[in-house]
Amino acid sequence: MSNPVSPRVLAFLLAALATIGPFSIDTFLPAMATIGHALDAKPLEIQQALTVYLFCYGLMMLWHGAISDAVGRRPVILTACLVFTLASLGCAVADSLPELLLYRALQGLSGGAGLIVGRAIIRDTFEGAAAQRLMSQVTMLFSLSPAIAPVIGGWLYQGLGWRSIFVFMALVGFFLFLLCSWQLQESHPAEHRRPLQIKSLLASYRHVAATQAFRFLALAVACNFAGFFLYIPAAPVFLMRHLGLAPTEFLWFFGPAVSGIMLGAWLSGRMAGRRSARELVSIAYRIMATAAVANVLVCVMLPPALPWSVLPMALYAVGMSLAAPTITLFLLDRFPDLRGTVSSMQGFTQTALSSLVAGAIAPLLWDDPLWLACAMCLFLALGYGMLSCFRRTQEATTQPQ
Repeated sequence: MSNPVSPRVLAFLLAALATIGPFSIDTFLPAMATIGHALDAKPLEIQQALTVYLFCYGLMMLWHGAISDAVGRRPVILTACLVFTLASLGCAVADSLPELLLYRALQGLSGGAGLIVGRAIIRDTFEGAAAQRLMSQVTMLFSLSPAIAPVIGGWLYQGLGWRSIFVFMALVGFFLFLLCSWQLQESHPAEHRRPLQIKSLLASYRHVAATQAFRFLALAVACNFAGFFLYIPAAPVFLMRHLGLAPTEFLWFFGPAVSGIMLGAWLSGRMAGRRSARELVSIAYRIMATAAVANVLVCVMLPPALPWSVLPMALYAVGMSLAAPTITLFLLDRFPDLRGTVSSMQGFTQTALSSLVAGAIAPLLWDDPLWLACAMCLFLALGYGMLSCFRRTQEATTQPQ
């Protein structure tokens, strides 16, 4: 049997797998208008290339974890990397919008395996504070991709045309397939696997969904993320129209935002075992609330411009990234025999809301930065409301009878 990889190597490997999702979202943003012209699609129609990807990404999340619970983590990862590679090549040669949407759907069906199964691998391998530290390290490494992806996309688009962006995605997918074939070991032994039966799978979904803790906390994480994600599908309009940036200058937004995600993940790892989960999450919400209010004030008092129009998103990302690992690990620990299923359902909840944001909410709001800022506040308030409901139910169940 081969020697287990070190936590640092495992963190890098899982972070690299998780990059497939943001690379599929962010890399082609600078070229969306040109892709629309090339395929004779209106702006709202080409926006569906993002919506279709997110919908399929979230839908398949319900299966990635469950399949990995049944057949093991490694086969799911390797198969997903290969499918993503082929789907990316299909996008690169697409000659019509329906054809592009078909291959984007296949990208979505395969793109979430690394994130979902990676969480289960962490919890298979480590316990307690060690698991939180590794989750934070993965988040820090993974968070670099949203900053790098649109910059790479802008360079490829200007230098080689928009089709080169999807060729690049295919190369990323194939590289990860080779890397996982070499380094990724199975963390879910055969004796712990559950048969993949539709009836038992649906029963597991019902069991998890019926738990108040899951409903409240999964929605809290999803709403927190939606407050930030609003600006991802809106980035071409927000950055190029409102801030006057070029397709190669998306780093002015994604750089500070990703720095915030990395800082929040680093703080989560540093505080693991030193502060209680409740304290960490409370600090995170105070940070996000400060950022959301500052964002509204900037929009009211100042014209859209660098740097003040992007700094509130960076601060919001700190709080979002600080809260997410703690809440995620708490959910996984409540269902030790269904970690893959829980990870899938949480991912589906977050991605389903993100798909709604990308396809319907962001296009309605992106013409006015103030509306985007107000929506950030609303999503944060909804997230905090879900957390408050969870805390009240916990306190009620722990009171002496």
